[in-house]
Amino acid sequence: MKQTLLIASLLAAGLLGSAPVTASEEVSTWTCSESKQFKTSGTTETIRLTWESKTFDLKRENSLPGSLRYKNAATGHDLVVLGNKAMLFNIKSGTRLADFCQTAEMKTGKLPHLFANSEPFVQN
Repeated sequence: MKQTLLIASLLAAGLLGSAPVTASEEVSTWTCSESKQFKTSGTTETIRLTWESKTFDLKRENSLPGSLRYKNAATGHDLVVLGNKAMLFNIKSGTRLADFCQTAEMKTGKLPHLFANSEPFVQN
């Protein structure tokens, strides 16, 4: 009886845990000044940016201490994330597309979920 109960418990745990939601599946909406917004999903190394109904893949690049930077060299999209805001640029055209962008988490003083466990934002 105990063995049957143990097997049933393991099977149920396996079935319930077989489809975990990962950070790459979560979508964050960023609201910016001048009523602009964009969305991101992905991992700390590669994010998918949705801007003006178009989607772009951005790769993490080295950045200054206290910031994260993601770029798509082909399109020129450049996302810079600081502790309390983000800015979206197009480095090909030399324009700032969106400024003072925050997720709902950031508005409450937290870090956005995609960046919460990545350097340089690991909280002690």
